[in-house]
Amino acid sequence: MRRRHAIIVASLLAIAACSRDSSGSIFAPATAGAQSVAQQSAAAPTTPPELKWGPAPPVFEPGAQLAVLQGDPSKAGEEFTVRLRMPNGYKIAPHTHPTTENITVIEGTFLVGMGSTVDRTKMMAVPRGGFASAPAQHPHYAEARGATIVQVHAIGPFALTYVNPADAPVAVRSQR
Repeated sequence: MRRRHAIIVASLLAIAACSRDSSGSIFAPATAGAQSVAQQSAAAPTTPPELKWGPAPPVFEPGAQLAVLQGDPSKAGEEFTVRLRMPNGYKIAPHTHPTTENITVIEGTFLVGMGSTVDRTKMMAVPRGGFASAPAQHPHYAEARGATIVQVHAIGPFALTYVNPADAPVAVRSQR
């Protein structure tokens, strides 16, 4: 339980660090110079040049970047939308989330597999515009083919638990 709590806390702190706006607010909208999420119109559009990218939380291997579009991923029961940008070949080992994860591929191809161990023969290629959903607590894994951006929509709090703790990035393992 302590290990899972440490992973969740580390992830949320990293998301917060890359998502502060100029006022210091955590999980500000992804638009540069925008108002706080509470003040932002529900229909306010966000375009790619306005996204505020930062390093993904340490629960991800180095190399990925994250942008918060809507909501606060750290708040229980609150909807959130984030984008994860990954370089070609970026892998995410088998893991689970406490809530259902809905994924839309914005750019590139996202290879997705379901299960506790990686089986490349069972990975499904989800192309740009494609959609995948992983039920809460259902192990899954992924890989980027080409530079890939996925949009994740879920209910907070965001948490990622690796099926095999040894698969967790070094930054997370060193916190144990």
